Amino acid sequence: MAEDGKLSNGETHLDESLANGTSRDSPEPLAQRVKRIVMANLLVILTVAGVLVGVFIGLGVRNVELTRTQIIYVGFPGELLIRLLKMIIIPLVVCSLVSGAASIDPKALGKLGGWAMLFFLVTTLIASSIGVVMAFILTPGSGSMAKPKVQGLDDDVPAAKEVIDSFLDLIRNIFPSNLVSAAFQSYATSYKLVSKNGTDGNLNITIEKVPFGTDQDGMNILGLVVFAIVFGVALRKLGEEGEILIKFFNSFNEATMVLVSWIMWYAPLGIMFLVAGKIVEMQDVGKLFASLGKYIACCVIGHAIHGLLVLPAIYFVITRKNPYTFLWGIFTALATAFGTSSSSATLPLMMKCVEENNGVSKHISRFILPIGATVNMDGAALFQCVAAVFIAQLNNTSLNFIQVITILVTATASSVGAAGIPAGGVLTLAIILEAVGLPTHDISLILAVDWLVDRTCTVLNVEGDAFGAGLLQNFVDRTAKREEGAKLSEVWVPSSAAPEHSPLIEKRGEKDSAESAKKSLSGENESVM
Repeated sequence: MAEDGKLSNGETHLDESLANGTSRDSPEPLAQRVKRIVMANLLVILTVAGVLVGVFIGLGVRNVELTRTQIIYVGFPGELLIRLLKMIIIPLVVCSLVSGAASIDPKALGKLGGWAMLFFLVTTLIASSIGVVMAFILTPGSGSMAKPKVQGLDDDVPAAKEVIDSFLDLIRNIFPSNLVSAAFQSYATSYKLVSKNGTDGNLNITIEKVPFGTDQDGMNILGLVVFAIVFGVALRKLGEEGEILIKFFNSFNEATMVLVSWIMWYAPLGIMFLVAGKIVEMQDVGKLFASLGKYIACCVIGHAIHGLLVLPAIYFVITRKNPYTFLWGIFTALATAFGTSSSSATLPLMMKCVEENNGVSKHISRFILPIGATVNMDGAALFQCVAAVFIAQLNNTSLNFIQVITILVTATASSVGAAGIPAGGVLTLAIILEAVGLPTHDISLILAVDWLVDRTCTVLNVEGDAFGAGLLQNFVDRTAKREEGAKLSEVWVPSSAAPEHSPLIEKRGEKDSAESAKKSLSGENESVM
């Protein structure tokens, strides 16, 4: 583990080299120092450059009238990045969780999982509260008298679903009936209308909405995560018999991380074209911002408050370390989250960043980050709360205290089941609107600007996961130090009875007893004589 720590902690290497540089007799030349710093942060610099160049390319190409086909061609290198990242998600999640769960003692596993879930729950609740407060302060839905009209989006609105069925679907997806199909399909409830004739002879016909199960496209990552953790614990229980399979999953995991490190160097180019393609694709930006600008501002400011103030404050209070150096370490992953707007696709890069730059040990990052990518959705919860209040204000519906609490609780709970894919949060927004009795057809307005809001959502989601991993690492380090301290005190503090069992005293005692035995023998001999 110590070796892993040394290898993974990029910061310590940097500190050592800086210290060495200052302690030498001849100071390091400026050019050499700049070169070293650039090489250490090369990927981050390339990623930032990729985003900026992408924005300029997008704005430049926007002036040229491109056909739909040409726009697709512009975004092609970015599409390749998303495909590469999605390709590696399943082997990464399953293998990392199996090896992580198998390498941690079940008691420690329960404790770590408990702390992680508490952190995720608290931060999601805080994010939801910020969303509601921001929506009430900025009132994005009031002021404009007529509802903004957005063309061609009504078909994309998800069908309304009962709240109870949404939560039952969540539980069903935790236990997939087929692990292979869980890799590309998840369970979802649909409804059919069944008419029944009255039994009393009258022509009373009642129509009942009966739920039935359907398989929809999209990975059931929740089911895979639960299976992988339980399977890892089962392998540990096997003892020696399970060692071979644990080694297989560990090797598979390491090989996958090597693939991730190769994909990372393609990320700046992919992000550049993703951003450029999205900017070229936008239509009537001015009109959209004029009608929904306050809603967008509400979401983005809320995300900024939570991501730049609340999460760093929690991290600083608990660890007493600078949270912004931690953020710098995961910048490449955050930029990828912004480009792909998928927390699942960002997972491979996030693992690599927290291990290499922020000194989080492998067994913690590979156990907690896949769970975070599935369960922790701070950004989605915040945006859903803003959207719910926004739609209420559009419809001139005043929300009472109970409805606000319902929005908070439902947003926090339903964000657990939100898929880690682009626009995953919009599907769960329908649950919140149903819970407080608001019309779901207004979701088309949210979809109109979801391509922008969803990016800041994803950045916040993955940032929360990374801080969770950092806090758990701190918790593990503290526990290890405490145990070490306890062991040292047991070894070094002598007990009061110790001098009595000293070997010198024992030897002296033996000598004395031997001499007295000799004397008594000689006394006996004399008496016989």
